[in-house]
Amino acid sequence: MSKIDFLHFNQVNSEDFMALLNEDSLRTHLIDHPYFDAISLQEWMEDKVNTDAVHGCRIRAVYIEGSLAGWCGIQPDESGFELAIIISKRFWGFGIPIFKMLMCWAKELGHKEVLFHLLESRPEYKALNEISTTVHKTELAGRRFTTYHIAVGQ
Repeated sequence: MSKIDFLHFNQVNSEDFMALLNEDSLRTHLIDHPYFDAISLQEWMEDKVNTDAVHGCRIRAVYIEGSLAGWCGIQPDESGFELAIIISKRFWGFGIPIFKMLMCWAKELGHKEVLFHLLESRPEYKALNEISTTVHKTELAGRRFTTYHIAVGQ
């Protein structure tokens, strides 16, 4: 099993993040937004640091075997708190252990339920259907998502 580390954003080289977040293969599964430049990336990273400071939230950069793979976290959502897993295509096989860590964090932070929004470009996942209390279609920022409501084990 590969080593996965979760680091605060202030421990990450912003240039590494820019290359990763501007990958076209990653962007196909995200809400449309302009490519990052030095200024917009700095603003985005500051926003994630501020979100990390909010009660009930945790935002981390994901490193796999010492390489920046992406970021993940628990962040506010209009209906509560949502899970986010944004990782480079070459690390897509690591989604499940990252998801499991997020669920541990959700329990640690005292959440009863979290949401997981997957863009319409992603298939529905049998495993997520099985652990969700509700699954439905939602629209956020003009895009369609499958939204999973997942109970957090207490």
